[in-house]
Amino acid sequence: MNDDAILRLEGVSKTYAGGVTALEPVDLTIRRGEIFALLGPNGAGKTSLISIICGIVTPSAGTITVAGHDAIRDYKAARRTIGLVPQELSTDSFESVLATVTFSRRLFGYGPNPAYIEQILRELSLWDKRKARIMELSGGMKRRVLIAKALAHEPQILFLDEPTAGVDVNLRRDMWKLVHRLRDNGATIILTTHYIEEAEEMADRVGVINSGKLLLVERKDALMQKLGRRELALTLAEPLPALPDGLEKWQLALENDGRTLRYVFDAQAEKAGIPSLLRALSDRGIGFTDLETSRSSLEDIFVDLVGAKP
Repeated sequence: MNDDAILRLEGVSKTYAGGVTALEPVDLTIRRGEIFALLGPNGAGKTSLISIICGIVTPSAGTITVAGHDAIRDYKAARRTIGLVPQELSTDSFESVLATVTFSRRLFGYGPNPAYIEQILRELSLWDKRKARIMELSGGMKRRVLIAKALAHEPQILFLDEPTAGVDVNLRRDMWKLVHRLRDNGATIILTTHYIEEAEEMADRVGVINSGKLLLVERKDALMQKLGRRELALTLAEPLPALPDGLEKWQLALENDGRTLRYVFDAQAEKAGIPSLLRALSDRGIGFTDLETSRSSLEDIFVDLVGAKP
């Protein structure tokens, strides 16, 4: 194993007794201190993969090594290194916030550390709510409590399963900031999300999963460079009824009732052909009043791979 690998999956799969395959064989290495985003639509296999790594679901095949521990043979040691923030809000209890988080630390065999618990609660804006019962909190505050519980035993790896589902934009931004702080302090973050902007904002690497298959794993910037497209939009001086002959070598489309000419080209291409396109338009007496270039987003890439928006 690489020295910087904190998590390694080799041939990990899951097929249920009825013959339904939830996860096809996955090979994946997560490096210490990185933020890894797993993207996929509902039912893609994101939660199944996390549940297997965290020991909630037993894999049908394969090996999982967490911080040097075999996650199946040495389950307790592996699980102590993991913090899990589940998607479901399962914290409707009569206990106070402080008692709930403190108890989570004890569950993993760690002794009291009031200063550390206070630090977590303050970072999550929960300190003023420490005496409140969980059932009295809003949905957003309950989500923060789930994160505090997951951090209570000082895990090396933090799994966030759809951490901002159903929360407002301000809370989402707060959580992004917290994730970066945790990484700066040495934690490894693995998150599943439906929100493309979350992956674009936070992730070092991105994995795309669909129908139980891990389609690709790539650095975010390399993925966007490799699969992304660039577009050139020309606002024409006079609308065109149709594309002129002789422009077939470029991928052109007329839009906006012939007022906009759009050219889509490969982001990796050394020569995009824009100067020659502009010359060809000029030779045909086609003028333009404005031009704009753009690069495809991670969402565009996701739709190309999966065929549906997350």
